[in-house]
Amino acid sequence: MWQPSTRYPDPAIEVLDPSFMKYRIFSASVEKLWEGCRWAEGPVWFGDGRYVLWSDIPNNRILKWEEETGAVSVFRKPSNFANGNTRDRQGRLVTCEHGRRVTRTEYDGSITVLLDRFEGKRLNSPNDVVVKSDGSIWFTDPMFGILGTYEGHKAEPELPLNVYRLDPATGKATVVAEALRGPNGLAFSPDEKTLYVVESRATPNRLILAYDVVDGGKSIANKRTFIDAGPGTPDGFRVDTDGNLWCGWGMGTPELDGVRIFSPEGKPIGHIHLPERCANVCFGGANRDRLFMAASKSLYAVYVNTQGVAGG
Repeated sequence: MWQPSTRYPDPAIEVLDPSFMKYRIFSASVEKLWEGCRWAEGPVWFGDGRYVLWSDIPNNRILKWEEETGAVSVFRKPSNFANGNTRDRQGRLVTCEHGRRVTRTEYDGSITVLLDRFEGKRLNSPNDVVVKSDGSIWFTDPMFGILGTYEGHKAEPELPLNVYRLDPATGKATVVAEALRGPNGLAFSPDEKTLYVVESRATPNRLILAYDVVDGGKSIANKRTFIDAGPGTPDGFRVDTDGNLWCGWGMGTPELDGVRIFSPEGKPIGHIHLPERCANVCFGGANRDRLFMAASKSLYAVYVNTQGVAGG
């Protein structure tokens, strides 16, 4: 059973490089906020309501944790096997659903389908999503949700495993990265000049790829390996205002489970150890300095001395 640390600094927050010291708060420790998921994913912070939403994919629901009371409730069930979540620049919830579509939740609670087909073919199982400052929506489309019935509906893929961009004015989708080996988490650098994408089925090691954002922010080029994960397994991640990547991480061992932090140069500088494999994270709280971590069956949080960039 997991127990919170009674010591400061929390030994679960490991400094791998001296540059990480500035981000660790001496008197902040890892907190478990809730347990009871089958596979937790896609946390997103709603500051106007002071709550976190996150997905529990096999249970086909989106959960809600309230900062003021700590109460947890079901926000949406069924969720069409929701996975990754974010907010658009108008504050609306945008969701990738293993039920083969990307949706937006309107202010009145109604759901708008943003995309479920490309060139007449069904999407595979949209996974993670970010919104750029121009309002464009970028998402990955692997086929994890159609491999069986645990996290979606079993089906044959109709499209390559792509990364897409949805234009905010026209709603038209374009492929920005084609036929990746399991595209998963994605995020922009703070200046939006670089797009990072997890290639989660690359062999022998999983990779975090980097691309230059070109064509006025509408496409990407110059694909390269930014991080070779070695024995680690990056999933989803978010970027702070200094350009560090805070990556959900794990391989089922105490040494690797948790969140691995990389500098803008790709150097591992810190690790937040959790007793469960972490899938995805988001920044939230009043100052956007609280890291929320969706890890297997649970939701965790820790305060850090940095802030997350918008759009994640």
